[in-house]
Amino acid sequence: MIQKVIIFDFDGTVADTLDALVVIANRLAEEFGYIPIAPEELALLRNLSSREVINYSGISVFRIPFLVKRVKAALKNKIKELKPILGIKEALIKLKSEGHRLGIITSNSQENVRDFLNANELDNLFEFIYSGVTIFGKTTIINNVLRQKQIKLQEAIYVGDETRDIEASKKANIKVVAVTWGFNSQEVLAQQNPDFLINHPSELLEVVKKC
Repeated sequence: MIQKVIIFDFDGTVADTLDALVVIANRLAEEFGYIPIAPEELALLRNLSSREVINYSGISVFRIPFLVKRVKAALKNKIKELKPILGIKEALIKLKSEGHRLGIITSNSQENVRDFLNANELDNLFEFIYSGVTIFGKTTIINNVLRQKQIKLQEAIYVGDETRDIEASKKANIKVVAVTWGFNSQEVLAQQNPDFLINHPSELLEVVKKC
């Protein structure tokens, strides 16, 4: 079996952080000048791309980096209480046992990610964690990781739950697996034409064999 480097998004892909993030975002809405998310709106937002979500919220693009910083700080108080996506731990353990290298690229903080991994006994599975604040994509971060880790394009697979993950992976010329258990819906993810679209973490094992 050919060894792959499988790079995971964190929020919504590995960690079940959606509910906590919505609570924090609503608490900061007035301060940052955007509309709080009503429960019935969440289904609508899941069908929007990352750019469309920002436009819908009404927040200034220039304020997003400051908002992200505040959200990460607030999440720090809850991160150890949060749990992995159902089935992801077993899939990660299996992928690691098969000799694949695992990493994380996230807009969350490294500290939050490490605290979560330690609390859920996942800390020994990941070779690297890269954090960066991005508004619309992660292409630059992906390219930096590939260069620094000397990863060939054909070795890399990105796994994420948002349209921006698909866009960034395509721009970086690596395979991308979109997952439907996170933020964006299956319909809007499919519109971005990922290499693979899966509904449960256990499907990762077969997908990796096809890459």
